[in-house]
Amino acid sequence: MHRYSILFEEITDPGFPDGWYYAIVPMLNLTTHGKGIEGARAAVMDLLQLWFAEKQAHGEEIPVEPAVFFTQVDIPDALQVV
Repeated sequence: MHRYSILFEEITDPGFPDGWYYAIVPMLNLTTHGKGIEGARAAVMDLLQLWFAEKQAHGEEIPVEPAVFFTQVDIPDALQVV
């Protein structure tokens, strides 16, 4: 079994309707999108299945993601560059 981190990011492009999210797999440099978090999750699972099948069909190695730690930090307004 392989495990990959997936980053979900709300799409704020004016061309997209509200409620759509990007699903990004940084380790594999893959991105897709879907309606809501669950739609984006389903889209990324479909994308990963296709990606794995293509790699296997060509005898290519599938990379393993190392341990990943992710956090966010808040930057006080006084420290932001204007």
